[in-house]
Amino acid sequence: MYYSNADVRVEDQEVPAAGAGDVLLRVVASGICGSDLMEWYRIKRAPLVLGHEVTGEIVEVGPGVEQWRPGRRVFVTHHVPCGECLYCLRGNETACCELQEVNNFTPGGFAEYLRVSGHSVRTGILELPESVSYETGTFVEPLATAVRGLRTTGLAPGDSVLVYGAGIAGVLFVKLARALGAGTVGAVDVDDFRLERARAAGADVALQAGPDAPERWVEAAGRPADKVIICTGAQPAAEAALRSVERGGTVLFFAVGMPGEALPVDFNPFWRNSVTLATCYGAAPLDNRRALELLAHGAVRVDDMITHRFPLTQIGEAFRTAAQPGACLKVLVEPGS
Repeated sequence: MYYSNADVRVEDQEVPAAGAGDVLLRVVASGICGSDLMEWYRIKRAPLVLGHEVTGEIVEVGPGVEQWRPGRRVFVTHHVPCGECLYCLRGNETACCELQEVNNFTPGGFAEYLRVSGHSVRTGILELPESVSYETGTFVEPLATAVRGLRTTGLAPGDSVLVYGAGIAGVLFVKLARALGAGTVGAVDVDDFRLERARAAGADVALQAGPDAPERWVEAAGRPADKVIICTGAQPAAEAALRSVERGGTVLFFAVGMPGEALPVDFNPFWRNSVTLATCYGAAPLDNRRALELLAHGAVRVDDMITHRFPLTQIGEAFRTAAQPGACLKVLVEPGS
């Protein structure tokens, strides 16, 4: 039960019942997402049970569920578009009101048992192939957001890619860009450990953050980047990123600052140089399926990103670890351990 980043407690609740159209899952692994640590966003709804990067075994299905059976190894996601509204029909599924407003998890992924309901049962559950472990399966959702992000940029083979912020999302973008045939790939961060992980993930260039990062990138890569991905809400990073893009290129705001925090932008250079400024939020069912395919075929490997594992009884320590900078990338909570 989440009260704040520094106060996450183990509390007893009844195992949720699987009603009509529901699936009950025994949670095996659940990843701590960077958004779980956004205290300004989470604390206004506390106390609540978080956890949305979830894998487990189906133990019960409710009346009316025909496509799933107990014993299946699955990945599940809590936010799913309706597939019928104007936004979904136009391919903007993550703008769907149902995806943004409806949580189909009870109580949440950081629990021994999880009830999945609504559209998440119909389009938000994917069976894990034998080649994909429960731990690897927790990366389906975060990798899917990167899949959608690079698709939004129109990445083509040979394009150079520069990622600002080498946390979980940033390293996934590096791995995915490399898997999709990008040319020179780079990462910028303030932390040496994360820069080392970016190099190990396939980054040709890893730069310490600073106002001159765009110039140092050009010195190393030969020219500005075709695709610039912002994976941190830090305003100095966004300002540097906007100065790192090639003519005709794209800057993707995958992460943004806090609400009300304004980013001053002189649009003249982007207008004159045909630069696209784009945003990307979340993932749709198609992105989840694509991410699972990439993991299943080994095109994107993620085992090396897991730096910490905690049982549910130590979830407070898990959150404290994930919230601290340093030698930490992906933290998993494993309720069955």
